[in-house]
Amino acid sequence: MDTIVQINTDFIESNTNFNELIAELKNKFASDSILVPMRHHHDFPNPVVQEDSTLLLMPAWNPGKEAGVKIVTVSPKNGQFDLPSIQGTYLYMDAIKGTIKAIMEAKSLTVKRTASASALASSYLSKPDASSLLMIGTGALSTNLIKAHASVRPIKTVYIWGRNYEKAKKISAELEGESFHIHAIPTIEEKISEVDIISCATLSKTPLVLGNYLKAGQHIDLVGAYKKDMREADNESIKKATVFVDTYQGGLKESGDIVIPLKEGVLKEEDIKADLFELCSETKQGRTSDHEITIFKSVGHALEDLAAATYYYNQYTHE
Repeated sequence: MDTIVQINTDFIESNTNFNELIAELKNKFASDSILVPMRHHHDFPNPVVQEDSTLLLMPAWNPGKEAGVKIVTVSPKNGQFDLPSIQGTYLYMDAIKGTIKAIMEAKSLTVKRTASASALASSYLSKPDASSLLMIGTGALSTNLIKAHASVRPIKTVYIWGRNYEKAKKISAELEGESFHIHAIPTIEEKISEVDIISCATLSKTPLVLGNYLKAGQHIDLVGAYKKDMREADNESIKKATVFVDTYQGGLKESGDIVIPLKEGVLKEEDIKADLFELCSETKQGRTSDHEITIFKSVGHALEDLAAATYYYNQYTHE
């Protein structure tokens, strides 16, 4: 039996070049070789903390090459245990023999691929000269989203907001040595109308991005709100913007940011302009003018996990 490689957080954190990982995702989305069934999404009771947890199973196959499945739990109340809300493992396999080639720490894999998918979308949807970013949220994704967006656009100024202002200040201090200036801010409203890109990664059930504050030319990246009763942008934002999703398969069904406007008649399925498959294969166009407001809704996709797992496995084994 082949040796099973263990790829941990430290390796993933130390061996991520966002430009390379974004290119890997772009190639996979432009290809039609990877097969991805609808992911399994199971809510289960968690009476100890009085809020449901979620089990996600995300398989993908590149026939004749590699395969993989991510096993993830999302427990929104994990903060009281001083643990991240997302826990998980990725099994990377030989698609021919079915053997396991590697076991990877899924949390780091997920945040890196998620940030890369948002930046990939931004490369089609934000203005090429976008130089300012507002990051809403201070979870594990925040620093990665900031760095990923800065890898595809000439970001010079970043603002970060979180419910815990001290945490926002801590992240700001951590990123002091980067190529951009970063500032923690106590309110969203003070900067949301000024920036070129707004990235939001929270578990909020009430909108934080309010359409009344949006201005022409902005790009909004919605990454959190992974359940139907969660949303990060209000109906006014949806009305003002051209809407894009990572995939129709998940985007139309899983997040309140799309599901609620569809249900309320604010948005129609045919209004959604493109997904990442269409953008990367250039069968549909992204931003069409400097005045357009664009929204990208990401719910995650197993293709992204397999692309990232292949990227890190090849680095680890120097293939």
